[in-house]
Amino acid sequence: MSQPYLTKVFHFNAAHQYGHDSWSNEKNWDVFGPDSKIHGHNYTLEVMVTGSINHETGFIVDLGHLKKIVKKHVIDILDHSLFDKEVEWFKDRQPSSENLVIYIWNQIHPHLIGVKLHRIRLHETPTIFTDYYGA
Repeated sequence: MSQPYLTKVFHFNAAHQYGHDSWSNEKNWDVFGPDSKIHGHNYTLEVMVTGSINHETGFIVDLGHLKKIVKKHVIDILDHSLFDKEVEWFKDRQPSSENLVIYIWNQIHPHLIGVKLHRIRLHETPTIFTDYYGA
């Protein structure tokens, strides 16, 4: 029997800047364009989980538990941050949405109880989103 998938949506605002400190401003501009300057996004984060339905509650996850995990381990860290400078994980990584979804997965996955993290979807703009299904 197939298991249902549940998605919870979260929002946060954060800024970042692409580039390499060892490159000149011109080279950073040539490679990253305007994104070589500090800029921000209003992110929409979708966290999708799957698991067996609890017979007593009818749910696959306690949404309060999921919200606490995401708030503590993702939103409280990233919201209103310059995350490429403030989050150690990004020290040697570009602050792309591709890297950000991996970071978010790693922040959530170890804390879930009784449910499996299936997908992280991060909307960076209305027309760009990145999906990650774990390692």
